[in-house]
Amino acid sequence: MDIALMSIALSQGQVQQQASLSVMNKVMDQAQVNVDFINKMMTGADVKAIQHAAQPHLGGNIDINV
Repeated sequence: MDIALMSIALSQGQVQQQASLSVMNKVMDQAQVNVDFINKMMTGADVKAIQHAAQPHLGGNIDINV
């Protein structure tokens, strides 16, 4: 194989590796954002808001029999 072709192949491999690492870093950053959001939503008073969002039909009516 010609040295120029080997150099091109090596460069293409390096570009592909850099692109893969870049995509992986973006995925990891988004995962951290998701974790931060979930942690924020699970604190204190936000738990009731999550429960209501998950089951909005519960707690809206009271049945009273006398």
